[in-house]
Amino acid sequence: MLQVMKPQLSATTSQHLVLTPQLRQAIHLLQLSSAELETEVAAAVASNPLLDWAEDSDVNEGGQEAPLAQPHDEAAVPVATHEDGWEHDPEPWPNPAGSGGSRADDRDSEQSAGEDSLHDHLLWQLHLGHFSPRDTRIGVALIDAIDDDGYLRENLAELLASLRPELDVGMEDALPVLHRIQQFDPVGVAARDLGECLLLQLRALPADTAGREVALLLTREALQRLPKLGLAGICQHAGCSQDAAEAAVQLLRSLNPRPGAQYGALPSGSYVAPDCVIWRQQGLWHVALEAGAIPKVAIQREYQQLLRHTGGADADYLRGHLQEARWLLKGLESRAETLQRVVRCLVKEQTGFLEFGPQALRPLTLRNVADVLGLHESTVSRAVARKYVRTPRGTLALRDFFASGIETDAGGSASSTAIQDRIRQLVAAENPRKPLSDARLADTLKEEGVPVARRTVAKYREALQIPASHERVRIG
Repeated sequence: MLQVMKPQLSATTSQHLVLTPQLRQAIHLLQLSSAELETEVAAAVASNPLLDWAEDSDVNEGGQEAPLAQPHDEAAVPVATHEDGWEHDPEPWPNPAGSGGSRADDRDSEQSAGEDSLHDHLLWQLHLGHFSPRDTRIGVALIDAIDDDGYLRENLAELLASLRPELDVGMEDALPVLHRIQQFDPVGVAARDLGECLLLQLRALPADTAGREVALLLTREALQRLPKLGLAGICQHAGCSQDAAEAAVQLLRSLNPRPGAQYGALPSGSYVAPDCVIWRQQGLWHVALEAGAIPKVAIQREYQQLLRHTGGADADYLRGHLQEARWLLKGLESRAETLQRVVRCLVKEQTGFLEFGPQALRPLTLRNVADVLGLHESTVSRAVARKYVRTPRGTLALRDFFASGIETDAGGSASSTAIQDRIRQLVAAENPRKPLSDARLADTLKEEGVPVARRTVAKYREALQIPASHERVRIG
């Protein structure tokens, strides 16, 4: 018997990620350094009449005093406020040679530390990415060719030809490495043109992001013609509704055509301000935002009250600025919370590093932290980039807590940083008349349960700026 299908109406619910101005601002604020954040907030206060600096506490929209971001305590690493330095740490702190521990050392670290350049940031991710030695060399060459805007504008074939005869590399070898680098932070880096840059950013968004599919189509097929097409032309070209076309255009406008421009080095002698502070008290590690790390701003109640009694264009003007002020406060709160979560995770994972120094640094990657916290790798990368933390060992970059790993004979793993520190120790203790060769250093490490090839030892030694054994010979 033929069954007749009756049309039915049904309601379903679904979640869609829309890259709203508020979300874009939160992402933007997270990746800023402390100095950049201060400048950004100062500009917002100067341009928005509803914003003003707050002294000791923020003032919320109801006029009640409230903290900007409530810390979330955890038993292993309690979060606390820390306003006045190290006076709250009653425990003596080991100060082995080469490690910082005094306030003076800490200030020196703050003065000498510099901002990551784009190339530093990319190379750091490369060395955490478990690339083979050959692919690492290819990756270094590709990253060296990326310009300050984040583009790989050099002809790839010519670039590969320049690596010969030291490294015989074909396009089939380089493209997989390039595609992996294009997944690094900042999203869109290593693109060869604007279209590829935008495509990389669009592909990184969740599949259900509003406007994504139409934006992908337009970027692939009609990027250069978009200004002439207009909404009607976009609808016709993509076969979509006007709402879908508007969402795609809004999404494209939210992308960054110069992803590398946010990175740059500070002038020589510049200071960096720590974003967080880590200290130990009664056997427990504590984490807190550094005093002043998040600029304190508040919404002025006078203008809010004025808005209740104002109409017309003036009301629209004030409402627009009120919305921007709310977004900024929410973005600052989100930045503070994400930063604290990431630092708490780093402290949990690298307690040995804090207690004993680089030799105790465990292998830890961006993906490891992202998995623990339920975040995307790019979010962790943004939270870590150009951020510093004050510790009893001095001011450290958050990226110092990460390291790639090498499997040991005992079934565990040793970080590359720990291996480099051990090489430094062995060289420091060697007989200056008979310096240890790279092969001997490799043998010693193998005897200690860390199987490292001689060429890997040579790479680490060069990274430590230690001369070869024949250059370290001392006679007399």
